[in-house]
Amino acid sequence: MKLFIFKTDINTKQKVESMNDVLGRDNEIIDVSIDLEDIDNVLRVETTDFIEESDIVNRVHSKGFYCAELAD
Repeated sequence: MKLFIFKTDINTKQKVESMNDVLGRDNEIIDVSIDLEDIDNVLRVETTDFIEESDIVNRVHSKGFYCAELAD
């Protein structure tokens, strides 16, 4: 399993639902959460080993949202 953590501009429940629709359809994605309370609107995605970071970033960008790896 892999865990990816991103900074996003997904800042409303409606936007969260929109992303859950996109990411939730993929069988390789185990869990998705977006922390609306965090200043960085952190997106956490737990996946199988078959998904790469760029796959997630591209899907988020395809919905018109900003998404970048969150530095430690």
